[in-house]
Amino acid sequence: MLSRQMRPLLLRAAARQTTQRKFLADVRSYAQVATVQDTKPPVAVFGLDGTYASALYTAAVKTSALDSTSKSLAALAEVFKKDTKLPGILNAPTLSPGDKSQIVQELQRHMGGLDKGDTVKNFLKTLSDNNRLGILEGICEKFATIMGAARGEMELTVTSAARLDNKTLQRLESAVAKSEYSQGKKLKVVSKVNPDIMGGLVVEIGDRTIDLSVSAKIAKMNKLLNDTL
Repeated sequence: MLSRQMRPLLLRAAARQTTQRKFLADVRSYAQVATVQDTKPPVAVFGLDGTYASALYTAAVKTSALDSTSKSLAALAEVFKKDTKLPGILNAPTLSPGDKSQIVQELQRHMGGLDKGDTVKNFLKTLSDNNRLGILEGICEKFATIMGAARGEMELTVTSAARLDNKTLQRLESAVAKSEYSQGKKLKVVSKVNPDIMGGLVVEIGDRTIDLSVSAKIAKMNKLLNDTL
């Protein structure tokens, strides 16, 4: 008799347990998906340097070291701007393990105390072990692109034959910010120098390129002449 009376209670309890287990399973599943989405770079960057930059971003997010990693990579990017011979040194095929170790130590010195948790230090060692120090400059650029996307910024790349002063870059930034090209986003200006364009500018923003270079004008003129003759 008692067992008959208890049966509905037991069935309801079992149903509640099943519902709770399903709820917990759903929560765990959602948490796993959220973790994967949170650690995935917000924008795709390509090439071998892009692959390494994406991997570094994911590792930094997982270890809660994104801010310090970003600052460390920015410091390394400044080293490349100041030392134009550095890429050649890093790409030298004759570097011995000892040479690479000294280079990594020197790069660490330039980061100062920015690298919390040694995330970038370990990353540099991985590059050294895999003979990939030569793509470090590209990694810095691709990582900056990823961070810009994470902050909701849009990259504005200005390429000139000679380095532009800050006043000129600010005027360009202001002009583009007021145009439809910016899509209302905060702009991050990246200045590049390429003597091959001979003069003028090449402006890249989002998936658009505005080629105002002298080399482009000469190429158009040559095409026009060839088509005419």
